[in-house]
Amino acid sequence: RAAVILPSGLQGEQRVYSKRECLGVPQRPPYSGRLFWRAVCGPVSGRVSGGVGGAMAEYSHVKSTKLVLKGLKDKRKKKHKDKKRKRDDDEEKPDVVGGWWTVHNFGEITGTVAIEMHNSSYIHALDTGLFTVGAPHKDDEGPDPPEQLTAIKLSDSRIALKSGYGKYLGINSDAVVIGRSDAIGSREQWEPVFQDGKMALLAANSCFISYSESGDIVAKSKTAGEEEMIKIRACAEREVKRADDLADEDRGNVKSCEVNYVKKFQSFQDRKLRVNEEDSGSLKKARKDGKFHEALLDRRSKMKADRYCK
Repeated sequence: RAAVILPSGLQGEQRVYSKRECLGVPQRPPYSGRLFWRAVCGPVSGRVSGGVGGAMAEYSHVKSTKLVLKGLKDKRKKKHKDKKRKRDDDEEKPDVVGGWWTVHNFGEITGTVAIEMHNSSYIHALDTGLFTVGAPHKDDEGPDPPEQLTAIKLSDSRIALKSGYGKYLGINSDAVVIGRSDAIGSREQWEPVFQDGKMALLAANSCFISYSESGDIVAKSKTAGEEEMIKIRACAEREVKRADDLADEDRGNVKSCEVNYVKKFQSFQDRKLRVNEEDSGSLKKARKDGKFHEALLDRRSKMKADRYCK
């Protein structure tokens, strides 16, 4: 603190002034924090630094946020995960037209198939042994009989295709797809190529098939572009994929599982099921403990009708 005496001639009383008052620094508000004080006045080291301009410059470096009052609810929109899940389900929905579904790997190519070149337009077999693209079909209409082929697997990557006239598809010296062979040779072998959810068909000359301007199906392109993209559709019954690996006998409640295993292993002559009539509560506990099959075996052994229990 410093004692300041008023000049002569001025009336007043002697007062002790603080160092901040002598330097012209405003007093620290009682409610402000240290960060606010330094942002306004700057560090006090014998003199005021920056002044009002420095204070405003310091304010520009402070990150402004929305004022949040206690008791107010956050009204930000929540992401709708259900919509995203529904969109993913739509993407995974199988492409089925009139019972003909699109194959996505080599193992699904079997039995009667059809090759879709464009939207709902399939390769059509002519009685001359040549092939062309048939007329477009409706959205719920499958391929016609001349557009249906029979796929025969030759190896892990190659297949043969037989038309409805009983001839195998191949290529001639002009790279035109024909169906006039009675046997499978090197030119009658085809290789489906899958990549990024799309498919192309590679012929024996290492070229992909496409539709030419003359109306024939040819194999002249070394690379697969949009014109070479096809779909192979099959009508064979698809196996339903299950999320778990449970056997058919293990599905359902404990009583139905016990009946399933009795039908599978029981040896009887009068064609009557002999199921243990004891309480099935022990089976429920055994199922949780991982001893379900052992408990079923014990129950069947008590009936003395299982040829595998003794």
